Amino acid sequence: MSNFVTDAPEIIRDYLYYLQTVKGKSPNTVDEYFCDLRTFFRFIKQKRGLCDSSLPFSQIKVDDVDLALIRSITLTDAYEFMNYLARDRGNNASTRARKTSAIKGFFNYITVKKHLLDYDPMKELDRPKEKKSLPKYLTLEQSIELLNAVEGKNKERDYCILTFFLNCGMRLAELVSLNYTDIRSDHTVRIVGKGNKERIIYLNSACMDAYQEYMKVRPADGLPQKDKYALFISSRNKRVSRELVQQIVYKYLEKIGLEAQGYSVHKLRHTAATLMYQNGNVDIRVLKEILGHENLGTTEIYTHLNTSQMEQAANANPLSKIKQKK
Repeated sequence: MSNFVTDAPEIIRDYLYYLQTVKGKSPNTVDEYFCDLRTFFRFIKQKRGLCDSSLPFSQIKVDDVDLALIRSITLTDAYEFMNYLARDRGNNASTRARKTSAIKGFFNYITVKKHLLDYDPMKELDRPKEKKSLPKYLTLEQSIELLNAVEGKNKERDYCILTFFLNCGMRLAELVSLNYTDIRSDHTVRIVGKGNKERIIYLNSACMDAYQEYMKVRPADGLPQKDKYALFISSRNKRVSRELVQQIVYKYLEKIGLEAQGYSVHKLRHTAATLMYQNGNVDIRVLKEILGHENLGTTEIYTHLNTSQMEQAANANPLSKIKQKK
């Protein structure tokens, strides 16, 4: 990842600190914003001839970007940058949309918060239209098969990890950061999600049973102080890493023949959401809280997955049985 502390000019660094400390963005998200802004300002410097023309694009420094350069940037520059991303870098609409958000956010900050610009030239910058694709998920039968595939010396831990993913819809980072002290006697768990936002979700009997079986064998001795309360422990007596959890999930997906079909850790989150919505008559607003979505629109994609519910809705129309008189 990038190191914006040393590579970014002060004006960009201020914005990134604002995102991290005031807006509560995660370090990974802040690094992504810097990468996007760095790409934008590299493009501007190259376009304006402000760097050695023989220098590879990835080596163009942006630590000298100042207010004078920023004030010279127009909306046309931004759209030329978007065209460059699509044509020369092959960025899809989703990637270009993220870069658009980074640019709009930065210019809004220095205009509205810092009052360094008289007007925001990026206020009218439109996000590329993203293709909305339905999330991929495991069927109920595949989910059961995945759980039944667990074996080996870490079977209790691995089974608990898969059970939490498939029942709670946790994100990878959320599961990795769990402490056993987050799990309460009333069968709820405290989850710290995106932007350090906390939410409380209920652990059903499958989760509690898997958790209790794992806690019987969870290593308790020889753990470093920082990992003393970590729920999931690796064979090296440390908190499991994101990479290890991904390897665990991929191993069992491959075992049941799904690895090559584009399934991933995040697909287990989609699976949990889909199974809850399709089989539990769960209100979409409740599902939003369980998943930790900021906007209801993000959750609403799961309402498009169940064709049987659409059939029921169509048949529920009182006109559904009215036919033309002959």
